[in-house]
Amino acid sequence: MSCVERVEIFGKEITIEAGKFAKQANGSVMVSCGGTQVLVTVCADDEDSNNAFFPLTVDYIEKFYAAGKIPGGYFKREARPSWAELITARVIDRSLRPNFPEEYQRTTQVICTVLSFEIASDPAALALLGASCALTISDIPFGESLAGIRVAFDEEGKLIVFPTPSQLAKLDLFISAKRQSVVMVEASASFVSEQKMLEAMSFGHQTIQPLLDVQQRLREQVGKDKIELTAKEVDTDLEQTIKEKYFTNIVEALAVRDKIARKKTLKAIKKQVVADYEEEDEQRQAEAVETYERIISEHVRQQVLTEGVRIDGRSATDIRSITCETGLLGSPHGSSLFTRGETQAMATVTLGTGDDEQRFENLSTQQSSSYRFMLHYNFPPYCVGETRRLMGLSRREIGHGYLAERALSHIIPEVSDFGYTIRIVSEVLESNGSSSMASVCAGTMALLHAGVPIKSHIAGVAMGLISDGERTVVLSDILGDEDHLGDMDFKVCGDEHGITALQMDIKVSGLAKETLEQALEQARQGRLLILKELQKTIKEPCDLPLNAPRITSIKISEAKIRDLIGPGGKVIKKVIADTGVKLDIEDNGVVRIISPDFARSEAAKAVILSIVSDPEVGSIHLGTVKKVTDFGAFIEIKPGIDGLCHISQLADRRIDKVTDIVNVGDEVMVRVIEIDRQGRFKLSRKDAQGESTS
Repeated sequence: MSCVERVEIFGKEITIEAGKFAKQANGSVMVSCGGTQVLVTVCADDEDSNNAFFPLTVDYIEKFYAAGKIPGGYFKREARPSWAELITARVIDRSLRPNFPEEYQRTTQVICTVLSFEIASDPAALALLGASCALTISDIPFGESLAGIRVAFDEEGKLIVFPTPSQLAKLDLFISAKRQSVVMVEASASFVSEQKMLEAMSFGHQTIQPLLDVQQRLREQVGKDKIELTAKEVDTDLEQTIKEKYFTNIVEALAVRDKIARKKTLKAIKKQVVADYEEEDEQRQAEAVETYERIISEHVRQQVLTEGVRIDGRSATDIRSITCETGLLGSPHGSSLFTRGETQAMATVTLGTGDDEQRFENLSTQQSSSYRFMLHYNFPPYCVGETRRLMGLSRREIGHGYLAERALSHIIPEVSDFGYTIRIVSEVLESNGSSSMASVCAGTMALLHAGVPIKSHIAGVAMGLISDGERTVVLSDILGDEDHLGDMDFKVCGDEHGITALQMDIKVSGLAKETLEQALEQARQGRLLILKELQKTIKEPCDLPLNAPRITSIKISEAKIRDLIGPGGKVIKKVIADTGVKLDIEDNGVVRIISPDFARSEAAKAVILSIVSDPEVGSIHLGTVKKVTDFGAFIEIKPGIDGLCHISQLADRRIDKVTDIVNVGDEVMVRVIEIDRQGRFKLSRKDAQGESTS
């Protein structure tokens, strides 16, 4: 049965249609807003999987035909997902995953396909709404319905939803929530205060309430009966047996401060537990292992809640010891090493030119676009002491790199002040805690070491949470085990004045506003401490490295761009050939001269200025030989303006014939050496040659 429901949000009507499209899926809806339409389907296997984790896959796909476009490049078909599609898929996954019952273990796939697009309606928010709605009306067990919205500031500083791309500079906050609590947050911000961030989150939470109502109306009309689940029963006898035999060993192992040593000790105990039940069936062995791991989790959590002591002995607010270094690598333009406890990131910075910008194509751009700042994050297996086949980038690596990139993007100088393309690469060398936050800290130092005049230092810290419903403890600078066994992973980046990036994932049903406020304040205190360590190591930008390309920028009249380029690009090609530099010309008249040789840059600058300036004594011009005589050559240096280059001025040596050097039609660089009373120009080729090749 087909069913259509409508809801209005912030002046926009959203339509959800169920029962018409993709009817063989467990659940499917078409979500529409303006010219944007997203089809969301959800399917599940008939049997439980044997995976140790919930096998949920979320795919978000943008079809180019949705915007009336054909993909660029040689392959006119959508291929692997872009980074933007993967980031959106992660946002949806992180919102949905905590909402499935623990007992549900069937392989489940959510596919969100953008079929029609207009820039005024955010497809990511519609995709998450559709995913929750499709699960809500399906037979798949799913908790309370949720929804998401993108929040920003308008030009007057007021909070809005469904912002245009131009309104995202100050704040780009995506929040997903249920009726009473926030579930997931992803944000980029231009030094927004903690209080303003809380206001934006509260605004987004209130705005999505009607989106929760409409899902329940659809559920009442077309919802299927949910798959019945059997609640897992805790075998108290098994738990008591394992506790009696191994609890003391477990407590001693968890007291080991070194991660690798602790991991090996716990693994040895686990092997003994398995050996105790080796004569029984696999299910019983699995129950024993699950019970053993639950005992570990409960002890760690209770120790924090009851005694206020963490695995490594710290209090809830302590930050691990930090060491910082710069300049470890010889050839990269900038390098740094940031170590916090057992987490270590090495960052490098490479400076490039406009040719090195990352070009991309998506639904919201009319043509291929580009950006000049990139941060790439790598998480090799050795950083956690493991062996694993090296394959392509994981979604996790893309997501962590994107978070760090957003955090640092707000301190990158404008292209008019620093005309380089900038690439940071973070190599995670050790990981026990947030390596993405370590990448932010290492990236800040590497930028300064490379001579980039950043606007401020940026630091990042990851917060955790342990809660039993009655007691709640917020943890600063969480360990990997605390992330795994805890209830929240809350990363905050920024400087002394505000937040530049934020990301939150939770495993519990939701977070109260008071807990969010405490986590933000605790993160601010930790961030300030880390910032002091970064500033002690490197406070100001270093000199530009000798092996970096030198960029000299000059501004010419837009009307003179044509003169500099010349017919068919002849003039600019001649300048490049004679001076050995690279040139980038922008439509606004900014000319960038790129060369590692300062003398060549200055020579090219002089030639360019002479080409675009009116002829005067000393100016250099690219001219065309119009006439050859025995005593010299007449050369046109501007349309309608020519001058005589005497045979003695053609070369820095004696020549017998003018045609030994130039002929009619040749293009030559000449300098104006005299303008007589009659306004006639005397030119010199040999003087211009010496200048352009110096």
